[in-house]
Amino acid sequence: MIKNILLIASVLTTLLAQSESDFQTKQREDFEKEKTKFNLYKKTQEDEFKSYQEAQAKTYSEYIKEISEHWDDPKMSTKKSWVSYTKDKKTRTNVDFEKKTIVLETIASSKKEAKKRLQNALANVVTIDTKRVQESDPLEQKLAKIKRPKSIITSEVKAEPILSTLIFDKEPTKNNLISYVNRETENSKIKSHKSNRLKNKRVYSLNISMPKDATIKRSKIYYKEVKKQAKRQNLPISLVFAIMHSESSFNPRARSHVPAYGLMQIVPRTAGIDSYQYLYNKRRVVSSSYLYNSKNNITMGSAYLHLLYYKYLKDVKDPDSRLYCTIAAYNTGAGNVAWAFTRTNNMRKAAPIINSMSSTEVYNRLMSDLKYDEPKHYLGRVSKRVGLYYKLYG
Repeated sequence: MIKNILLIASVLTTLLAQSESDFQTKQREDFEKEKTKFNLYKKTQEDEFKSYQEAQAKTYSEYIKEISEHWDDPKMSTKKSWVSYTKDKKTRTNVDFEKKTIVLETIASSKKEAKKRLQNALANVVTIDTKRVQESDPLEQKLAKIKRPKSIITSEVKAEPILSTLIFDKEPTKNNLISYVNRETENSKIKSHKSNRLKNKRVYSLNISMPKDATIKRSKIYYKEVKKQAKRQNLPISLVFAIMHSESSFNPRARSHVPAYGLMQIVPRTAGIDSYQYLYNKRRVVSSSYLYNSKNNITMGSAYLHLLYYKYLKDVKDPDSRLYCTIAAYNTGAGNVAWAFTRTNNMRKAAPIINSMSSTEVYNRLMSDLKYDEPKHYLGRVSKRVGLYYKLYG
């Protein structure tokens, strides 16, 4: 009887051991299958986004070629300037938020024809809002036709004033607008030169200055959202405003060659992914239209500042030193900040060196040893503007 019990126990033990071994083997196999599926899904997403980006770049290049048929210099929007063309490509506006100028140009056969076009362009640019720009811009219409991968997050652009609150104290009446346009388009103000692209045509231009306080007025449009996101991410309001000013001069249509988009110049494939994952616990790429929405842009830009200050640079102890590093890193990346101290991209190695220095010494090291000149200038500009916006908004 005892022998039978021991035999049964032995068999059960063997079976249990085999069962456990089989279970662990199945677990490993299931894990590897899931890992393979995830990697395949990730690669598919990356391939889809790459194709989407290539299609966008092709459309962008083709649009420039179309413009080149009319213009000697096919200008496009940048970080600090918003350039838009009419559907026929013969009239364009260039709003430079940094220089505070509005340049209107049109290609015409006579000054009379040109003046009418310039008047229409001026009336449009000083009253149009961000939503109508997104919906009516010829380039955006072309880009909208490209099939977008389902994994890319998009959003509508909400209606916000661009120039109307700078030019007019309150929403202009029709008579206010006509009076302003007539005053700014007097014949003596219109200049012209011969077109090198189109025979028997001239390029007529008009240069208009924005009010001196245009930048401050633009910042006020975003105060409510900046205050909300700065509080949410435990950041100074003045830092968010200083970054925004330095990135785009509050140009809601900001686009760099990288490309980065919007007020705080978010790059979809880098800061965009990191910020979206931090905010919503999902690894996603966002579209340009998502980032042209000011609320989304400020939300993601503030989130990225939080990640830099509280995560990527957390080992830097002195708050002022960490702030200087954060400002530089927003422009050039945390790895390049580390390089200024260690000639490597490793922040863990850089942190002890930074912690052995005063905040003034850290600032001076960044200004002298950052790998590129642009982040040095950027650090100087943002640091000064933090003080300016602290006085304005606290």
